[in-house]
Amino acid sequence: MEDIEWGNQTGVTEFILLGFGNLLELQILLFLLFLVIYIVTVAGNILIVVLVVADQHLHTPMYFFLGNLSCLETCYTSNILPRVLASLLTGDRTISVEGCIVQLHCFVSTEGCLLAVMSYDRYLAICKPLHYSALMNDRFSLQLGVGSWLSGFTVSTNTECWMSQMIFCGPNEIEHFFCDYIALLKLSCSDTSKMVLVIFFLSFIMILLPFLFTLTSYMCIISTILRIPSTMGRQKAFSTCSSHLIMVTIFYGTLTIVYMLPDTAALRDLNKVLPVFYTILTPLANPLIYSLRNKEVKEALRKALKLCRPIPSPH
Repeated sequence: MEDIEWGNQTGVTEFILLGFGNLLELQILLFLLFLVIYIVTVAGNILIVVLVVADQHLHTPMYFFLGNLSCLETCYTSNILPRVLASLLTGDRTISVEGCIVQLHCFVSTEGCLLAVMSYDRYLAICKPLHYSALMNDRFSLQLGVGSWLSGFTVSTNTECWMSQMIFCGPNEIEHFFCDYIALLKLSCSDTSKMVLVIFFLSFIMILLPFLFTLTSYMCIISTILRIPSTMGRQKAFSTCSSHLIMVTIFYGTLTIVYMLPDTAALRDLNKVLPVFYTILTPLANPLIYSLRNKEVKEALRKALKLCRPIPSPH
């Protein structure tokens, strides 16, 4: 292992992502599985972005936010899965310190903000339908979308700057298939007390607050839906937000379990598997849930397929 000098300490230049290294007999199977997931995730999310941009009927705040979420999921997956695929194919599980810090890019905080914004959009549509057009206009929805991206970028820039100043002098094994803040803090031989406070503060602002906002929005939405007298009316209102509610449940459910579970030997393998849900399966679920459960997206896809059909040549 190549080392470099940091004052009187030796700093490691690469980490070993243990990940699925103990499943040697399943490496090829896992590679094929994750390759298919990666292709479907990227293709599905890019398709949603294209449909939202191309179809006039999808030029609404709800689909604008969905397009942003799909773009984010593409970036999120492409930041993690290619490295996982390379390690499964070659057996090389090392990653440079710089590459590890790049993987820390906080797409999670941006996704939390976007999910909160989408829940607010559904809250206005269901609880304030008469004022929806005035409140959620194009300018305001653009500001919410840009604000979500800028918030995530700000968090990422700050945390990556802090992490890049830390010294890692061994051991250099990470018990995950990707780089994680908590795992890196445990490996650092620098004073991490300030960094722990920074991460705690940013997590509270960028993850917990959006979660509480999303939860409050859905409590109001469900309360409003239950007061609708007709069964058909309740079903129609719930169908407009059910896809988003599924995404919120998967994302926050697995994220909470991962970071709330105690770090014990008995739960270590479970802690390796659960991050698969919010780093790999959530981006995959996004296009599947919205395309399979949304009539307008399916209609836009049918129109696009008709346009792509070759025109028969005259005989």
